[in-house]
Amino acid sequence: MTSLTTKGFNSVGQPIGFSVEAWQPSLLPQGSVMEGRLCRLVPIDIAEHARDLFEAFLIDDTDHNWTYLPYGPFKLFTDFKHWLGTVVNNDDPCFFSIIDLSNNKAVGVASYLRITPDVGVIEVGHIHFSPLMQGSTLSTEAMYLMMSRIFDDLSYRRYEWKCDSLNQPSCCAAERLGFLFEGIFRQATLYKNRNRNTAWYSILDSEWPIIKKVFKKWLMAENFDADGNQKTSLSTRISDAVKIIR
Repeated sequence: MTSLTTKGFNSVGQPIGFSVEAWQPSLLPQGSVMEGRLCRLVPIDIAEHARDLFEAFLIDDTDHNWTYLPYGPFKLFTDFKHWLGTVVNNDDPCFFSIIDLSNNKAVGVASYLRITPDVGVIEVGHIHFSPLMQGSTLSTEAMYLMMSRIFDDLSYRRYEWKCDSLNQPSCCAAERLGFLFEGIFRQATLYKNRNRNTAWYSILDSEWPIIKKVFKKWLMAENFDADGNQKTSLSTRISDAVKIIR
């Protein structure tokens, strides 16, 4: 595993970063379909997914799930469908519907964004899990599938998670999933006419193999009882793995 402090020296004795001379650009994620035991992630299809997503998001009758997103809430289906139309064909961000395999209904969305294959960096964002999937094994599996596609299939070096530093549930989710907190960019942007200090998190390709093993073991059906409750904690397993790799 390559350490964050690994470096070399140039011909005049200056410290420089470790060599990546053999680097080949990563691949683009467009059109990817990702399927697990509980969910499938597919490019958003307005005709197939819009109504399911709209109704799933409406279950959040306080609109608190929209607070930290730069758009929404949408009270009318026509408005929501129009918004989907503005993102569905984008290359960046690249949006996916999250399909619950138990009923084949769309229950949330997530995207890849700030996609820079030349240097192997990509971000996950625009994550909006409806109450139908929040806090579920399905939601964790969806995030694992997106990580696996990026590192195992598309060969990215760095996977980023960014959120409003005041969005505590998002910050906790990032750490539970194995992302390393890197710091806060103050007054990084504006949205909904307010300031956002942005918290940065990441996972590196050198860290992924150990984190992947944790996810695969935790997601096994044998780790859950008849009611779907986890027998061992993902947070504990990730915390132990992080101590090893960092």
